[in-house]
Amino acid sequence: MADQKPLASVSSPEKATEAGTTATTTIPQAQAQDGHHADNDVVLVLVEAKHAADTEHEMTLLRAIKLYPKAIGWSVLLSSTLIMEGYDLALLGSLYASPVFNKKFGELNPATGKYAVSAAWQSGLSNGARAGEIFGLIFAGWAADRIGYKKTTIASLVLMIAFVFVLFFAPNVKVLVVGEILCGIPWGAFQSVTPAYASEVAPMVLRPYLTTFINMCWVIGQFFAAAVNKGSVGRTDQWAYRIPFGVQWVWPIPILAGLVFAPESPWWYVRHNRREEAKQSLLRLTSRNQPGFSVDKTLAMIEHTNELERQLKEGVTFRDCFRGIDLRRTEIVVGIWLVQTLGGQNLMGYFSYFLTQAGMDPGNSFSLSMAQYTLGMIGTAGSWFLMSRVGRRRIHFSGLCAQFCLLIIVGGLSFGGNKASVWAIGGVLIAFTFVYDFAVGPVTYCLISELSSTRLKAKTIVLARAAYNASNIFVNVMTNYQLSSTAWNWGARTAFFWAGSCLLSAIWVFFRLPEPKGRTYAELDILFEKKVAARKFAKTKVDPFDLQSHGGKKMSLEETESHEGKEIKV
Repeated sequence: MADQKPLASVSSPEKATEAGTTATTTIPQAQAQDGHHADNDVVLVLVEAKHAADTEHEMTLLRAIKLYPKAIGWSVLLSSTLIMEGYDLALLGSLYASPVFNKKFGELNPATGKYAVSAAWQSGLSNGARAGEIFGLIFAGWAADRIGYKKTTIASLVLMIAFVFVLFFAPNVKVLVVGEILCGIPWGAFQSVTPAYASEVAPMVLRPYLTTFINMCWVIGQFFAAAVNKGSVGRTDQWAYRIPFGVQWVWPIPILAGLVFAPESPWWYVRHNRREEAKQSLLRLTSRNQPGFSVDKTLAMIEHTNELERQLKEGVTFRDCFRGIDLRRTEIVVGIWLVQTLGGQNLMGYFSYFLTQAGMDPGNSFSLSMAQYTLGMIGTAGSWFLMSRVGRRRIHFSGLCAQFCLLIIVGGLSFGGNKASVWAIGGVLIAFTFVYDFAVGPVTYCLISELSSTRLKAKTIVLARAAYNASNIFVNVMTNYQLSSTAWNWGARTAFFWAGSCLLSAIWVFFRLPEPKGRTYAELDILFEKKVAARKFAKTKVDPFDLQSHGGKKMSLEETESHEGKEIKV
């Protein structure tokens, strides 16, 4: 808003006070009249908010773990809902390599004499889930703002339990597609709620660990899908595919039982002007009697950030995601998700099917899948170490460059035409999985949580993930036709196509993706408001507490004035 006084300026920030140091700010005695009390309240909130922000900047990982163990536990519980989506993502690709599944839901291919699910129905199954997720995302974007993250997740878990029945008892491929669409609805809700909740219940130093744990949940789900399929692939009855579908009932029931007792995000309460409940939520997320920590000051920081964003932009609707400075933030978050589909990652979900089409025995392909996802879990855990030392932008860009090189190698190996080349392709795809889960995969969840504004976080993630699912429909159709023996039958040469899209993604990341590492949400707000270039985010210094008073007089935290002898201790 052009007529508004600037909320912050780009400058060199003052040195953070040493731990345990007390800064004193006093308020003018001349402002004792009621008309000036509001200004005094602003200064008080400002001082407390700055103290909490300085505390977050100085907080070590060990200190954060001691202070926020409950927040870590609740975030992990909520994020574990995505194990189910990761499970199904890998499940379908693995089931296409199952002879019993293909005989039940596929057609006889006269050329090979084997049953196979056609490329058209494979696309229908994969895209059915993605279409359902778009509906789920829209539902979650509406529900999370109105009833909160907790209640939205509980409702989605109940739907998940009901919809698995459709998959389990599906008599034909048409009903199976309907089941995938229905299950996609709660999966879509989980996609938007989990990163938003993880990024709001813990301090800055824990954000990368809790948000990237979501990627770990995906990999855990994919590992279980490969393990279950390996255990059932040898069966010759209907349980070869019913058991994998039925396992999906294992996740929602215990998660639902624990989630009933979870606290809501304090940021959500502040956005709804429910200050006392926000304070109680913070108390439930933190350990009691921790020296140097103040719930009131942390709450003041949340309120300051919320008010800062509210003054920069009044609205909190989907339309506001495309207005002013939020248009750029929406473009970046959407772009990050689109890179997830265009970097060749889709080949990981079709790992067993890919190798089976290349001539590998189904049993061996499932074993190799388990090795692939185990390495993926190791990679995600390794990314926690990497993100504490290297910027998110550098990790993401380097990961895409590595993926491009590996895809070129896979495509080149396709001309080998022998058993050795097939195993080599498997080995390179395992390396691809490690690179993805070490770099691009986990850091994506951290980036989307940090780069969207707090007031529009849920809606921005909904839009981005909906774009991701829509692009996945194109990607799944292309991949199914590229790999299917009844369609184009490209085999490993498919990797060349996705190497091209991966290269384009890396170029976009280089020019458009900013660096949010080590920034509070208020600092990121100012960087976007000042239209700082993406490549300059890391070096630009900002002070979100350099505010202007309503009367135009600068209110600096270093001013020492008195107000009826009262001092504010920071």
